[in-house]
Amino acid sequence: MTIFHLSTECYPVAKVGGLADVVGALPKYQNKIKEVNAKVVMPWYNKHFVYDYDFEVVFDGFIHQGSTMLQVQVMKETTDVLGFELFMVKIPGLLDRENPYGYQDESFQFLAFQHGVLHWLSAMKIRPDVLHCHDYHTGLVPFMIENCYEFEFLKGVKTIGTIHNGEYQGMMSWDMVNFMPSFDHYKWGLLDWNGLINPLASMIKCCHAFTTVSEGYLEELFVSFRGLESLVREEFSKAFGIINGIDTDVWNPQTDPMIDFNFNIKNALKIKNKNKVKLCKEYGLNPELPLFAFIGRFATEKGADLLPDLIWRSIKQSFGGLNIIVLGSGNAYIEQQLKELDSVYSNFATDIGYKEHLSHKIYASADFLLMPSRVEPCGLNQMYAMRYGTVPVVSYTGGLRDTVKDITTGGSGLNFTYPGVDDIIHAMSRGVNIYKNKEQMDELVLSNMRFDFAWEKSAEKYLTLYKN
Repeated sequence: MTIFHLSTECYPVAKVGGLADVVGALPKYQNKIKEVNAKVVMPWYNKHFVYDYDFEVVFDGFIHQGSTMLQVQVMKETTDVLGFELFMVKIPGLLDRENPYGYQDESFQFLAFQHGVLHWLSAMKIRPDVLHCHDYHTGLVPFMIENCYEFEFLKGVKTIGTIHNGEYQGMMSWDMVNFMPSFDHYKWGLLDWNGLINPLASMIKCCHAFTTVSEGYLEELFVSFRGLESLVREEFSKAFGIINGIDTDVWNPQTDPMIDFNFNIKNALKIKNKNKVKLCKEYGLNPELPLFAFIGRFATEKGADLLPDLIWRSIKQSFGGLNIIVLGSGNAYIEQQLKELDSVYSNFATDIGYKEHLSHKIYASADFLLMPSRVEPCGLNQMYAMRYGTVPVVSYTGGLRDTVKDITTGGSGLNFTYPGVDDIIHAMSRGVNIYKNKEQMDELVLSNMRFDFAWEKSAEKYLTLYKN
């Protein structure tokens, strides 16, 4: 069975969030199943990866978007170093940029990517068993395959759509239809939602099945989906919740080259503390105090806007009895507030930016991981943390609800119901009290490391879905 994963991100080629981690791991684990041949197709980016490895041109052609003719090159990484065949679509001026997002012509850019991929497959007579489309950036593929004249060869190919984050839907005005491959315009309703072209809505309407990245998140979409609640209820018969896994080859404290001192469950209690001491020394923190960490984008859906108030209040209310370290970026105002707090409080340190190696060090060092998310479709950070013996302190939502159970219900984490500063501080104070009880804290470290969040189980669930 041949599966093509279509995505704008893939770790370690280009990463903005959890989408990259999923697309960089799921195909690799699927390929460990004998009957599956999974590949990844993504845009070309001017990043280190494309210069560190060799690529060959496997296709060179042209597409028309409106009156604009675009050259489309498909480049294949020659060694399959990631555990799967990687194809990158290069379109000069559109798909040869530094970053996946943040450009004014994003709608045109993503249209060109989808058009280019399907043109290549059609022209080369490549007919996969399944096209697995990730998020709205590839959400028009199911519609195009069935309705655009240019892709008659691909008609009938099965399509799966995965919603990694329903907050982003890619809406665009109907002017953009002029840049799409030709189709019978009476089918416009398959693209439309509330007077706009909505790629995510179109994906749900047109794909053969769609998934969310946790069962809990699927339940939430029925009542909170930025206007698509009625649509997901109408299409519920083809909806499936499959929890994400993590790449245990990359996220392995015993072999991780990014951390200072490697450890396993047998020596974790001793060696994990060595990582903490070193990290605290680097950032001027007291290693004797419990260390809380936040890692992620500074976005309201992640609860990052709560951080400034949370930091000074938690330090004040604990009488300086805890440390907090924050790694992330995204919102300039939040960044500035955190920098100011860093200059005031010796118990707080922040590092602004996306730094993969530092995130690994923090997971290996921190006692607790803060995830005050308002929306968390799956969440991978809590799984990484638990793999490294760090206790997650999380809001009771989406995939966090599926993966982190409170210690009062037999779990190894700390939950809070409402993502507000008071509730989070209460959960943190519970954590401080646990930290003071060394026996209980040690047991939490070890019990978290015993959880199995590897991709194998989820890869099998996707295979079952493909077969169905």
